[in-house]
Amino acid sequence: MPPTVTYRVQVRPDFPLSAAGALADYLADLGVSHLYTAPILTAVPGSQHGYDVVDHRFVNPALGGTSGLTDLSETLRAAGLGLVVDIVPNHAGVAVPHANPTWWDVLKNGQKSEFSDFYDIDWSRGRILIPVLADEPDEVDKLTVEDGELRYYDHRYPIAEGTGDGSPREVHDRQHYELANWTRGDRELNYRRFFSIADLAGLRVEDQAVFDATHAEILRWHREGIVDGLRIDHPDGLRDPGDYLTRLREAAPGAWLVVEKILEPGERLPPWPVAGTTGYDALDEVCGVFVDPSTAAFFDTLQHHLTGTETSWQDQVHEAKLAAATTLLAAELARLARLVPEIEGAPRALAELAACFPVYRSYLPFGARHLARARAEAGRRRPQLIPVLEALTARLRNPADELALRFQQFTGAVMAKGVEDTAFYRWTRFTARNEVGNDPAKFGVTFDEFHEANEERLRDWPRAMTALSTHDTKRSEDVRARLAVLAEVPGDWTEVVRRWVRIAPLPDPSLAHLIWQAAVGSWPISRERLFAYAVKAAREAATATTWQHPDEQFEALVRGMVDKIFDDPALHREVTGFVASITPPGWSNSLGQKLVQLTMPGVPDVYQGTELWDYSLVDPDNRRPVDFPARRALLARLDDGWLPPVDDSGAAKLLVTSRTLRLRRQRPELFTGYRPVFAEGRVGEHALAFDRGGVVTLATRLPVGLSRHGGWGDTTLSLDGHSWTEVFTGTSYGGNRLAVAELLRIYPVALLVKE
Repeated sequence: MPPTVTYRVQVRPDFPLSAAGALADYLADLGVSHLYTAPILTAVPGSQHGYDVVDHRFVNPALGGTSGLTDLSETLRAAGLGLVVDIVPNHAGVAVPHANPTWWDVLKNGQKSEFSDFYDIDWSRGRILIPVLADEPDEVDKLTVEDGELRYYDHRYPIAEGTGDGSPREVHDRQHYELANWTRGDRELNYRRFFSIADLAGLRVEDQAVFDATHAEILRWHREGIVDGLRIDHPDGLRDPGDYLTRLREAAPGAWLVVEKILEPGERLPPWPVAGTTGYDALDEVCGVFVDPSTAAFFDTLQHHLTGTETSWQDQVHEAKLAAATTLLAAELARLARLVPEIEGAPRALAELAACFPVYRSYLPFGARHLARARAEAGRRRPQLIPVLEALTARLRNPADELALRFQQFTGAVMAKGVEDTAFYRWTRFTARNEVGNDPAKFGVTFDEFHEANEERLRDWPRAMTALSTHDTKRSEDVRARLAVLAEVPGDWTEVVRRWVRIAPLPDPSLAHLIWQAAVGSWPISRERLFAYAVKAAREAATATTWQHPDEQFEALVRGMVDKIFDDPALHREVTGFVASITPPGWSNSLGQKLVQLTMPGVPDVYQGTELWDYSLVDPDNRRPVDFPARRALLARLDDGWLPPVDDSGAAKLLVTSRTLRLRRQRPELFTGYRPVFAEGRVGEHALAFDRGGVVTLATRLPVGLSRHGGWGDTTLSLDGHSWTEVFTGTSYGGNRLAVAELLRIYPVALLVKE
């Protein structure tokens, strides 16, 4: 059963598979075709996300185990729904070694372990480095031997046969692993990991035996009809993503496969045997088209005034990526350099190439042009390295060269750590565009760009997923929609934020601008939620405090800034008043974004809870529990004929979501084409419309500007003369030219079905 609409749920120990199954009737009523879950294989005990799988043989008992999955599948089928599951081929969780039988065996037996080839370990570097000891002298003396295991507080490690005699230090020194100071991980780790997380060790799924062992249970789900589709987490970490996906397709020939591949603007997906990406490219297009691109200069000026500096996005990215390559990912860089000992200066040149790489990675021979661009940019920035760059790129162009294979894995990690987790928190002129897959330097998306992207998606990847919010987005779709309003009121925003940074100062003005945007985008927000976000943002930016070395004094200043927002009555009132002024146009943007995403080419995904307003910030804020009983009650009222106002309840968004999804399910033949529809009239540029082949989407764009023009006036849509029914209100219309003011009399969006 191929998906037409998915609904993402974060299953976890306190929301297990049975809780997901209890949503089946609600999701069916909503119009969803498939439940889409976070990973469900056995994960590290207590895991809240499931991406740290420790045993690929079993469904996580903490989620309900095999019987829980069977029950979920049967419940979904009875409701007419299918199931899509997130899988994690790149890495496994090793934070709790005794929970991971293959890792435990590798630690115990070293290269003699039957699982020594399971993980991407550089055995030439000697013992496996485990960076777990506290940053204190003689921590190794705190080891103990208990029950035949080596213990460090609550950490447990195996002891190899015949090595258990003597002091704990002596026992430790005989093992196939070395427990080391945690600060050594980034520099000396000798196994591939997920980005810079030592607790997630890279798997060698390029080995068919490893593929078989890690996918047997997953393929059973598909073979037995339990699962219809798979979302592939982080394929860029794999040695050869194309080969992996080919083997997965052969093993699961009928499955709907989508890849968590982050495409940079203008980048194309390789010709893999998948339905497409998980939709960050669509997110960029949908959110961007609701941003006024004409005010970019206002925000450049504001950022310069606030920070006193002028840094381009490109330079900010280069700086952050180079730092990531040489510090957080120094161990991976050193492993690359060891492959070219004959090239003097290789580490710096490899880091420079990675910092200049324009996309996450290439898939040689596909994407070889990206290496050429990186080589040219690296030479421009560091002309003294040109001879070294030439020598390296001669090898990096060869798809069979070990250096080229590992460099492709390296560049994706450098991009993720340098851009998503650093530059997004430093370059803060307009954070509605600081999103995965977006180009923050590009203020908005034009009509032509939007329509061309949709025509291309329909032609090349019609079954790809589209998304507006995920567990990895930096802020929810409704936060971005509200922040988009700032682009329409740059003068108002400049006035208030300049005053606010004086009232509640912070030594890092760029971070302060980020926090103020987060505050107004998510308001009303609790003090603790905003403070938690602000501290995470500060540590990610790594300009005044970091995850590795938190600066308590600076973080106290962050606390003081946040407290001032809530404790200063005048400031609190002013923030509340400003947010009240941008909230209604933000609602208009939210409804427009949602309708466009749900009707554009592709398979739309609804992230849990976002069928109502959702003002979440970055993970873990976006994993908070969802009030499903409230959503059920509102949906029941809608089904009784209630036409809700566009207000704080969010029921208008639920109306748009449910009616659109039901139409997609009932009339799929109406969603097979794509044709731009352009409004005629003085304010026609405020109407975004397209025809999917019998159903026309119409959304209000730039609502503040529209109100300044006095509304829609004589703006019309020219359709084909048939009679049309507007889905949300049930109103019928006829004629060749339909007045936009009449179509949008009740809501800022309309969905017209040809009668």
